[in-house]
Amino acid sequence: MLATSRRQQPLAVLLASSLALGAGFLVPQQAQASSHSDAPLSKLDPQTNLTDVYAFIRTRPGGERVLVCEVSVRPFSEPGDGVLYDAFASDARYSIHITNPTTGGEIQRYDFQFSPVSSAAGAYKNLDTILRYGRGTAVGPIQDVGDVRQNFTQTYSVTRVMGSTSTRLNSTPLLVPPYNTGLATPFYNDMNGRAVSGAVNRMALDKYTFQTTYDLPAVGMGTGGGNTVFCGSREDGFYADTPGIFDLLNSRILGSTLGQAGGGVDGFKGFNVLHYAIVIPLSDLPSLPYTAAFSEGAANGVGVYASVSRPRITLLSTSGDPTPSGPFVQVNRLGNPLFNEVLVAMRDKDRYNRSAPTGDASFSTYALNPEVAVLINAVYGTSFATTGRADLQAVYIPDVIRVDTTTGAARVSGTAGFNRLGFIGGDTLTKSNGNSIPGGWPNGRRFGDDVVDIALTAVASGPTYATVTVVGDNIAANDQVYNQTFPYAATPHSGLRNSKDSGPNVGF
Repeated sequence: MLATSRRQQPLAVLLASSLALGAGFLVPQQAQASSHSDAPLSKLDPQTNLTDVYAFIRTRPGGERVLVCEVSVRPFSEPGDGVLYDAFASDARYSIHITNPTTGGEIQRYDFQFSPVSSAAGAYKNLDTILRYGRGTAVGPIQDVGDVRQNFTQTYSVTRVMGSTSTRLNSTPLLVPPYNTGLATPFYNDMNGRAVSGAVNRMALDKYTFQTTYDLPAVGMGTGGGNTVFCGSREDGFYADTPGIFDLLNSRILGSTLGQAGGGVDGFKGFNVLHYAIVIPLSDLPSLPYTAAFSEGAANGVGVYASVSRPRITLLSTSGDPTPSGPFVQVNRLGNPLFNEVLVAMRDKDRYNRSAPTGDASFSTYALNPEVAVLINAVYGTSFATTGRADLQAVYIPDVIRVDTTTGAARVSGTAGFNRLGFIGGDTLTKSNGNSIPGGWPNGRRFGDDVVDIALTAVASGPTYATVTVVGDNIAANDQVYNQTFPYAATPHSGLRNSKDSGPNVGF
């Protein structure tokens, strides 16, 4: 299938200096969806279906080091899905968990909860129109978030939970920006109604995103600044030829040049997601020892995963809105990319979503004996190891994204030194003990990390890594440019013009 070789070293020291792409590696690219359709029940509940979790170290302008956590939910959100467009579920609790990186045990949790979307909930300026955007108490393009032309404005709150203590981080409701409808939300887009992205600092963000990126005051934690938060629609930052992958590894994912010609089809091109995100000062976090994959020596940091929960009971009525009650029950969770969707068998997918990382030993068999290797062998005649994959177990069990918090800032897409293949492409960071660790996943995860190519390279090359086989799916880039500042997720695609629909220019 594909590939090539070099490096007679174990996983722990398989670092970028010995895997530079200029050293003769062929790089076909193989992929699966990160977590867009991960389990039978979550497929039926898209507003709680997590797609991607990102976590990486950055530095604030004043020099304070922080952990950036961004989470996407609601896969395949159609940009032009008027008249209502997508919104967060008001009866759901969207959470980001900070954990012990070794056990997966929760240390802190940040809960995001959103205001109702019902027409009976008082969230609308005008109930005598069909429009959520463009006509509130006046008609026209939205000039500011929540203005008279934005009929519906969703709000949210953020709560930090530590053991039995809960602390509300915002004193007033925080605003969700309007959906990118097109020219009626002009500050997202160029004059043709196409989204503009790639801000290099906060002042360069579009007006709506800038107005809804909130610096919250520090509340009862360390010596650093407070949290920064954002919630709203964003472009889906994951890229892969999922249609080709799930057509039983269709041959187009490799192409005539072993995946180098860019002949794949990005199954996420042109779609948006809903997105919630927080910046946490490292002074608010512990730094715990753990064993890091693809690294030398000890690592110290935290684990990160996301979950969504719904109330245990929802009472439907013929004369009013649904009434939720009872404690929250987790219905979806996500840590590392690809685990539940690509490795966990159908019998356990829903059970995984209901469980916590502390019990992930029960899912170890799916990392130790990856079916994806069996399928690749069957289709392409390769002989990748299908059992005894302790190397994959080290990445996925427990299923939290481990971030070494002793390093400097991670490079982000669009900046010097960033490589989508992370350590395989020479993109590494230095830990406090002087040893190297990957600059991206599986040390955290950044926007633009080609997690599929990295994961499948491990599937193809382990557990001994005597021969490194770099595989891929013919998709090497996202269809939108990411921001280089928080929120790092790109500007949402326009309902009028997006990368799936490049129809004629239309103006007012």
